[in-house]
Amino acid sequence: MIFARGTTEAPGVGPTGETFVDALRSQVGPKSVGVYAVDYPATTEFRTALDGIADAHAHILDTAANCPRTKMVVGGFSQGAAVAGFVTANAVPDGVDAADVPAPLPTEVTDHISAVVLFGKPSTRFMRAINDPSIVIGPQFVSKTVDLCVDDDLVCDPHGKSFSVHNQYAETGMVDQGVAFAVNRLQAGWAADVLVPAPDAAAAAQAPSAVLPPSAPAPGATETGPSSHLPLGPAVPPGPTAPVAPPPIAPLA
Repeated sequence: MIFARGTTEAPGVGPTGETFVDALRSQVGPKSVGVYAVDYPATTEFRTALDGIADAHAHILDTAANCPRTKMVVGGFSQGAAVAGFVTANAVPDGVDAADVPAPLPTEVTDHISAVVLFGKPSTRFMRAINDPSIVIGPQFVSKTVDLCVDDDLVCDPHGKSFSVHNQYAETGMVDQGVAFAVNRLQAGWAADVLVPAPDAAAAAQAPSAVLPPSAPAPGATETGPSSHLPLGPAVPPGPTAPVAPPPIAPLA
């Protein structure tokens, strides 16, 4: 699990990330879940998210090279969802110097990523307001990605007016939706690995078992502790907010 926290949250994966990781762990036993917290400032200076993109990109490459049987889940909350989203891009965004960001992930590495789970990813409206490029998921990740947004969330909902709901991804059940999506993707990957036939009988006799051992924890321990998530852009007077049933899980269109 490679997860990027939201703005002003303490180093680690943040409260939303902790809830997500704990729930995922409970559903993939006996597999082990290693957690890597993306290392970046997560301040209100949104351009420093470039540090997170570079760090997540490097960790993905390292994991694919050194742990080729490990399946990765990439995720993030709020500014962290922007980090995770940009990591999946297949082109450098307009207005960004190519020298400031890593090159898009090569195809052979993207095959190691089972799921991308985004909570409260900043909308095009929000990114335009802070003078940053829109987040476009690369085509090779579209079917692997679930983009979850609480209704009326000012950060991710193009018509949202409320900052308060931006911290309610666990309460609204959307963390559970993200977990269900990731687990389904992981299980499909594990099943495919087991069903891959050996090329011939001799190779089958010499090949290691297709059943994967528990993955070794990825480097980079998370830190826990209370944290608060602050708005990233200029405040907008919140409008009335009513509880809304979470939308069904579906990959991005």
